[in-house]
Amino acid sequence: MPSLDKKKNELIINVTNKNDIYNLLGPPSTSSSFDKDILIYIERTTSSSKLSKLGKKKLIKSNVLILEIDNKGLLAEKIFLTKNNINKLDFTKDTTEMNLTKKSFVYDFLSSVRQKMNDPLGKK
Repeated sequence: MPSLDKKKNELIINVTNKNDIYNLLGPPSTSSSFDKDILIYIERTTSSSKLSKLGKKKLIKSNVLILEIDNKGLLAEKIFLTKNNINKLDFTKDTTEMNLTKKSFVYDFLSSVRQKMNDPLGKK
């Protein structure tokens, strides 16, 4: 089975469509559709090490191929990461704050249900 390293070269930005990707690579390991359609393919190869290391697995290959699909269904961007450069990713330190002063739809709904249970005829 050819690896992601070789197959990624057959994917051409703005030419390859989503169906071509599925035919070449199969279904993705995981996908995301927050902002854009993103397909993530993960390839890992391990081997058993010597008996002196108590059978711990040794990581031989760890490749990740991230494909971004635009709204037309064409490949917009491809990122290939190996075990050597996967740890060099920068993660943001930003956090999201929740505004707890606003009542949510669920809170409002449950409050109205509670009110109707306490006063089913609406006479209070």
